[in-house]
Amino acid sequence: MAKARARAAARKIKDRWKAKIWYNILAPPSFDNMTVAETLADAPESLVGRVTEVSLQDLTNDFRKSHIVLYFKVNKVEDNNAHTQFVGHSLTSDYLRRMIRRRKSKIEGVYDVTTKDGAYLRVKPFATTDKRIQNSQKKVIREAMKSTISNEASKTTMSEFVKNILDGKIGSEIYKNCKKLYPVKRIEIYKTEVVSHPTIMIADKKPKKEEKSEEKTETEKKKSSKKEKKTEEKKSLDDKPAELEEKPEAKKKEKKTKAKPKKTATKVKKPTAKKVTAKKTTKPKAASKKTSTKKKTARK
Repeated sequence: MAKARARAAARKIKDRWKAKIWYNILAPPSFDNMTVAETLADAPESLVGRVTEVSLQDLTNDFRKSHIVLYFKVNKVEDNNAHTQFVGHSLTSDYLRRMIRRRKSKIEGVYDVTTKDGAYLRVKPFATTDKRIQNSQKKVIREAMKSTISNEASKTTMSEFVKNILDGKIGSEIYKNCKKLYPVKRIEIYKTEVVSHPTIMIADKKPKKEEKSEEKTETEKKKSSKKEKKTEEKKSLDDKPAELEEKPEAKKKEKKTKAKPKKTATKVKKPTAKKVTAKKTTKPKAASKKTSTKKKTARK
């Protein structure tokens, strides 16, 4: 009896793995909505709130950016696609260990910044030097880092600000400003955290390639309209009656009458300069040796 009851209970239990469905996790629109990973879930509601780690190399196919790790959080689910939003990024531990060495100073900072569209971010940069420096010098470098990061954030939206961090543009600008104060070796933003997402919707600037393509389409439209106008003019000329058309002989006569007589250019002769012939001065020839010897013998 006990065995029969156990079998009946086993039949009632459902396999949870068979009830689950595969969902595609998509990157945010700033990263072209690429498929990042796949995951299982019983219901779409259980997916919301999950965080996935992705290397930037997987998105851009650039092996030089394999040390950058991005974090995406699922915020909504549509059909079998889970849409995400950017939460933060960090650098791998092995990359950071390579940057820092003995007998060198490391300057770290944590700065809270608000972007143009109202997003609130926490940025954590660090700088390295060739040798140890004083605390007063570290303080000056931290102030320079803070001013550059806050200025860049106030000018750009959240997506543009994140792209500049990942491309290394903000790090290079901090390096330029710090170089005036003290020769810094390297500057990196090793971590970012999104505290609150943007509250104002601002459209990002289109890249130059898209603008050029739009300009090309406009020029093509203008060319097509000009061609249509020319074809219409030709059709209108062909439709005219033969009486209105002028005879070719009459046209030739009118052209001859309209043609102006050609001006004959009179050539002006240039005055020829008289050649001055210099008179040759004849030098007296030297007397030959024979005549000189004859004179000497005669005198004797």
